[in-house]
Amino acid sequence: MLLHIPNVLTKEQVKECQELLLDAQWIDGKTTAGHQALMTKNNLQLPQESKTGQDIGQFIIARLKDNAQFMGAAFPNKFYPPMFNCYQDAGNFGNHIDNAIRHSPFIDGQIRTDLSMTLFLNEPESYEGGELVIEDTYGEKRVKLPAGDLILYPSTSMHRVTPVTSGRRIASFFWLQSLIRNDDQRRILYELDQSIIALTQQDPHQSELVRLTGVYHNLLRQWAA
Repeated sequence: MLLHIPNVLTKEQVKECQELLLDAQWIDGKTTAGHQALMTKNNLQLPQESKTGQDIGQFIIARLKDNAQFMGAAFPNKFYPPMFNCYQDAGNFGNHIDNAIRHSPFIDGQIRTDLSMTLFLNEPESYEGGELVIEDTYGEKRVKLPAGDLILYPSTSMHRVTPVTSGRRIASFFWLQSLIRNDDQRRILYELDQSIIALTQQDPHQSELVRLTGVYHNLLRQWAA
């Protein structure tokens, strides 16, 4: 399931993040690339040990935990700490699939990457190019969102970032291990949850809402890892 989640950060919060990141020390993104990505990755990246990156990353995760749409779609179990990249001067990242298992010195153990996320930190009109292109069964989805918005998609997806031909594209990217490993099951639970919310708004006293909510939780109980 590919899902656009708007307003994870407010415009004021985005501006604060931009100011901090512009003063940060960036490094060549190839320093954290795997063997295959070395040939296709052309960007700048904030070092994982950057205090600025760690502080902003913790703030982003806190905002996501408060976001009902995100929580209802992702069922997060473990987060990989958010990282930050910058594309400029024709920087790009060719087709790739994210590593299935990721390690970080800032988390306990390792995580399986079930879901990938990109949080956009520049307005789309401030740079040319820089689209996140995600391939799924319906073809390519080209994503370039307003600052503060996030795209959530399965980590099994082939994806790339097109060259930034002018301006600068700054974003946070990271992964999570979900309580629901199967993407189809996550989609069913998300759609069921959205229906329950809509029906509750229409009439919270409908007797069948209790039964429908029970179905939701019984499926969650059956499928959760």
